[in-house]
Amino acid sequence: MGRADGQGLPDHTPEPMDAEHPLFILYTSGTTGKPKGILHTSGGYLTQAAYTNAIVHDVHPETDVYWCTADIGWVTGHSYMVYGPLANGATQVVYEGTPDTPHQGRWWEIIQDYKVSIFYTAPTAIRTCMKWGADIPAKFDLSSIRILGSVGEPINPEAWRWYREHIGGGSAPIVDTWWQTETGAIMISPLPGVTALEPGSAQKPIPGISAEILDDMGEPFTEPEKVGYLVLTKPWPAMLRGIWGDPQRYQETYWSRFGDKYYFAGDGAKYDERGNIWLLGRVDDVMNVSGHRLSTAEIESALVSHDRVAEAAVVGAADETTGQAVCAFVILREAEGEVDDSDIVNELRNHVGKEIGPIAKPRSIMVVTELPKTRSGKIMRRLLKDIAEGREVGDVTTLADSTVMSTISKGMSQ
Repeated sequence: MGRADGQGLPDHTPEPMDAEHPLFILYTSGTTGKPKGILHTSGGYLTQAAYTNAIVHDVHPETDVYWCTADIGWVTGHSYMVYGPLANGATQVVYEGTPDTPHQGRWWEIIQDYKVSIFYTAPTAIRTCMKWGADIPAKFDLSSIRILGSVGEPINPEAWRWYREHIGGGSAPIVDTWWQTETGAIMISPLPGVTALEPGSAQKPIPGISAEILDDMGEPFTEPEKVGYLVLTKPWPAMLRGIWGDPQRYQETYWSRFGDKYYFAGDGAKYDERGNIWLLGRVDDVMNVSGHRLSTAEIESALVSHDRVAEAAVVGAADETTGQAVCAFVILREAEGEVDDSDIVNELRNHVGKEIGPIAKPRSIMVVTELPKTRSGKIMRRLLKDIAEGREVGDVTTLADSTVMSTISKGMSQ
């Protein structure tokens, strides 16, 4: 650490800060089209980042090599590459680059070479690796892996099982973590070695966190398979302290839907028969088709459960007859020979009908080579909705690859 006069020192004395001193402002990825500057402060955020990294990722500084693949500028990079692991004294891999450079086994090569024991990545990355094929990780020694983690959006059961089998040796527990830029740290997750795992479910709030699912009237319920709204019912250390420069938007976004009694996360959710929580994506991503409430995440999961599909994104498009119609965009797994898109589309529509019911059959399915994603790996469904409803595509500045939308648009017009 250098001094102001340029003289190097072997040690650095940290500057004491008040617990509520502003630490950083992080603008959310823009999946809603209007980014928000989320304010986090010093004491509570650091406490929960370190606590969750210790109990959810089960980091043991003296023995583990920990690797979170997130972009360091995303909240996962802040909480689980910088503040949490460094506060815990973790030995960690920090990697900047894509998973397929210089080859598609790059991640697994790093795990092999550095004996990574805890690996934390996003469902979209897992599904990309599924598309490339299980023969690629099979070339590397991944026996050092003891815990796997998932973050960013709900992981479908098919990807969960692939991840565990091909990366976790069929035995490593997967911590499927739900949290937000706004929460600062993990809120709902299995605990490795403690929780009986349920593929695709974030399961239960971690110790110290209180969450419930509410119905349309704002009443808590525990009825299995009923879709409702996820809320947090008690304060937590790493909670956002506001939206920078816009206190009214802060109140309207998080504290108005159900009053100031609950923090409204903006996500749809349901319980299963065992009381596990299943996240269903943003409330905006819950469609109403002929009076039936359908989750985009549920239909996406059904599509990806087909052995030809690597990844899927579903949106609800306006429909004069049904109110909303299901429109899907799918990436196929790499396969030998030519594929007839019309055959696979019919097959996938019938597959969704079988998995969920006829009401969930997509009105349209488009086979694409890529989906619009932010650098954090989130699919920007609002842009796909623009295409599905025939509108001009909105702001693409937060996409990792802004050319993706023009490619999809050309495919739709052909």
